[in-house]
Amino acid sequence: MGTATRRRRLVDALRRDGALTDPRWIDTFRKVPRHPFLPRFFVPENGLWRAVAAGDDDWLDRIYTDRVLVTQLDDDPSAWQDARLRGPLPGTPTCSSSMPAIMAIMLEELLVETGNRVLEVGTGTGYNAALLCHLLGSTNVSTVDIDPSLVASAGAALAEHGFHPDCQVADGERGLPANAPYDRVLCTCSVSAIPPDWLAQTVPGGLVVTTLNRPIGAGLVRLTAGEGATGRGRVLARDGRFMPLRAHRLADPPAVLPAGNGAEQRTSLPISAVLNPSSRFEFFAGLALPQVAATYDPADPESTVLVHPDGSWVSHTAADGRYAVRQGGEQRLWDLVESAYQDWKALGEPSREHFGLTVTPESQEFWLDGHDHRWPLAVGPQV
Repeated sequence: MGTATRRRRLVDALRRDGALTDPRWIDTFRKVPRHPFLPRFFVPENGLWRAVAAGDDDWLDRIYTDRVLVTQLDDDPSAWQDARLRGPLPGTPTCSSSMPAIMAIMLEELLVETGNRVLEVGTGTGYNAALLCHLLGSTNVSTVDIDPSLVASAGAALAEHGFHPDCQVADGERGLPANAPYDRVLCTCSVSAIPPDWLAQTVPGGLVVTTLNRPIGAGLVRLTAGEGATGRGRVLARDGRFMPLRAHRLADPPAVLPAGNGAEQRTSLPISAVLNPSSRFEFFAGLALPQVAATYDPADPESTVLVHPDGSWVSHTAADGRYAVRQGGEQRLWDLVESAYQDWKALGEPSREHFGLTVTPESQEFWLDGHDHRWPLAVGPQV
């Protein structure tokens, strides 16, 4: 099967799933190949990462399905070669080619118009920049990444296929002032707070689209830039999750050993109500439980653990359709979950698109349509 047929089938799948709706982006995804930007990547295998290269039996099949493909481990450009020579390796993904569905959603939510000048933060493989160049023209696209090896490989792949955006090695949190102002800023990494430079480098009325890096309740936001480093916008109904910008990585959840601690109590709430992005409650749960993150108990793989930096924890277990929790520490986290759930129901069970975001030099906070409630955006701590 040729790559053009594979692209067409991928686009058809994205349209069926509702990720692609704009005819301009449908045409762009059909015409811009993904495989030139993914000559090698990693796939999970028995808890490790196996190196895949162009020409391997599963190379094209993996590229032209709607899946994320990890391209770097532990910020180490040599890890792929090591895995190719020595076999699958452990590691933490630090760069990837995102799921095409998420890329399509973000590009459509950018609401680009002919002639718009766009800054992309997070060059990665260069595939997303290629899509932007195809639709808007290379002279209207700037892209930055903090990793020189990624910028070099992406720039080469882009040029080889006729795309020539301005590719720069730079700290994406600072934007790219040399080419400002921009009509649109798109970040293909997630952030724990909106970098002020992005808004300052966007023309008033221009748009910034990014994803939030939050332990619970992440997702897409779109801001309309005001004067200076100000903006106001919405949390978007269509969801997307990305690896964080390096400076916005959150600290790992604290280690807890809940086994044998805390009295068991029954609950009617599944943990999926708190953690699953498809749950209407998930976004509100993240607002009500800042700094609370999900992890697991090595001694009990059937349970999910929520932890707070102060050492408070709750272990949630499901068995035979019934849910039980144990909790300990300074705060009773599940009691807070239950209370937040009742507050959410009293507010009319708002889903993520009912929340807005206001950014000023002094504060960044969420708000809820028709209410006076305010919640700070930043959750910290970062690594």
